[in-house]
This record gives sequence, C-alpha cells and structure tokens, in this order.
Amino acid sequence: MRIAVIADTHNRVSDRVRDAISGADEIWHLGDVCEPAILESLKKLGPPLRVVRGNCDSNEEWPLTLDFELEGFQIQLIHIPPRKAPAGCALLFHGHTHVPRDETIGGTRYLNPGCITRPNRGAPASFAWLELEENQPLNWSLVRV
Repeated sequence: MRIAVIADTHNRVSDRVRDAISGADEIWHLGDVCEPAILESLKKLGPPLRVVRGNCDSNEEWPLTLDFELEGFQIQLIHIPPRKAPAGCALLFHGHTHVPRDETIGGTRYLNPGCITRPNRGAPASFAWLELEENQPLNWSLVRV
C-alpha cells in the first residue's frame, strides 16, 4: 500500500503536489488544512482520504486523532505530537512543526512529512510517501516540492 502523507497545507496545495499524490492508494492529511475546500480538492483525486484536525483548523467534524491498524501496524494520526505515544502504537504520524521527522522513541516511530507551504528551520517544502506491507519493514521517503 502506497500512502501520500501531507501536513500543514494552510489553504494551499499546488497542482504539482496534487498531480504527484494522485496515484496514491490513500492520502493522509495531518492537520492545519484550514479551509474544507482543500480536502474537497484532494477527495477529487480519488484515493481514500484520512484527516485529523490541527490547531489552525476550526472544523470540529475532523477528529483530533485517528487510531487504526493497517497492514499489521498500529497507527496514530495526530497534528501536535505527544511526548509519549499511546501504548501499542507502532507508528505515530504528526504535523505541526513544519519540519520533517523520522525518530523512534520508546518503540514508537514518529514520522512527520514536513510542510508543503511554509517549511520551518531551514527544512525544504516536502511531503512523504509511505509504503506499508504486512510483515515487511515500512518505506518512508520525503519528497521535496
């Protein structure tokens, strides 16, 4: 399964990014969408879309966290990363910092795709591809935009 992971779009997703992620099996947005129209444009691409609410989002229909199992991995999607991951969480995906991250803490792998609109701390504008297959190591790769 190939998943496009984006965060912190803040009302902007370029056609270039939309074209790049259109072939995904799923799209995950890790918050700070801001305007629902952004999600509508992503839904038109076709793949299923999962979204969590960020600190700049006012749509209370979007959950603050999503917890699920996929391809044998226990996953949490959240905008602001917690200091400690929930028990049993293998992969924790977050946004908020506008800086890419790939770090393992206490057995949980924390992953952040960076920001496609306003990167921070010298990071490039980016999103990520996640490839998950049961009983296989995951593949996480950042894409500069």
